[in-house]
Amino acid sequence: MTKYYDEHSKVYVSVDCIIFGFKDNKLQLLIGKRKMDPGRGMWSLYGGFVNENESLEEAANRVLYELTGLKDIYMKQVGAFGAIDRDPGERVISIAYCALINVNDYDQALLFDHKLEWVYLEELPKLYSDHNKMVNKAISLLRKRISTEPISFNLLPELFTLTQLQHVYEAVLGEEIDKRNFRKRIKGIDFIEKTDFIDKQTSKRGAVLYRFNKKAYNEDPSFKL
Repeated sequence: MTKYYDEHSKVYVSVDCIIFGFKDNKLQLLIGKRKMDPGRGMWSLYGGFVNENESLEEAANRVLYELTGLKDIYMKQVGAFGAIDRDPGERVISIAYCALINVNDYDQALLFDHKLEWVYLEELPKLYSDHNKMVNKAISLLRKRISTEPISFNLLPELFTLTQLQHVYEAVLGEEIDKRNFRKRIKGIDFIEKTDFIDKQTSKRGAVLYRFNKKAYNEDPSFKL
């Protein structure tokens, strides 16, 4: 390291990961009890400090992999949080990242290893420092993106019903959607592909299963719902 900036004060840079899942037609958030001071024992997002040899995104991916055991998952930067008094320990600037995963893909053993819990958003407790603000901003960004990006499919299994897809939209937007209008719009989107499979587990009558055709979307990414 050089000594060019020795006259300036030093700050710590961390990443915090806001990991959303979807279950029982509701959004869930992965949180745990803080294992270090300050704030030991408080509910918190999971994060870590950025190492000297990694970028912000590399640090976020490292933390996400530690938590989920998954790679190549949806992740977007939410923003920087740098209030002077946000961390009573030291001057820490945190970059928050939002991730969406299919809960069924998650290795449940990691919940035990990291002492984490899935919590429904409406039951979210007070979190450490400004973590509730991070979560609120992430939800706001998801609500803006869900109509212009195919982010909802990250929360669903590979094959899903249109009812399941509608429930994801409703969970993110926080409001009910007219079923008839929703299905009419969905069926006009080329990259939401109807399959020959039938869901006989969650639907008594047997509902047609659909899939997200990523190749079709990449060929025509002009998406708006």
